[in-house]
Amino acid sequence: MNDISAQELKERLSKGEKINIIDVREPYEFEEYNIGAVLVPLGDLQSRIDDFDDWMDEEVVVHCRSGARSAAAKSFMAQNGFTKVRSLLGGILAYQEL
Repeated sequence: MNDISAQELKERLSKGEKINIIDVREPYEFEEYNIGAVLVPLGDLQSRIDDFDDWMDEEVVVHCRSGARSAAAKSFMAQNGFTKVRSLLGGILAYQEL
């Protein structure tokens, strides 16, 4: 599935759309700025992947600071059967610039 732009995500959230979002940054980053995502640091994703079984066939957006960690998370989730994972292009930095 194609990744998602910061613009598209912000528009959809501003309309009140419920989107499954996982933030793969570290807790201190999450505390500084978050968009209501579930915090699962990338290093913990492998041990917590089963927590998200209900989202296997739903759209899931993963994001980090700039896009590198979320790309890794997207790949890992796809390898584990998630069919609609999208990474936030440019990460939270791009989102905050809007």
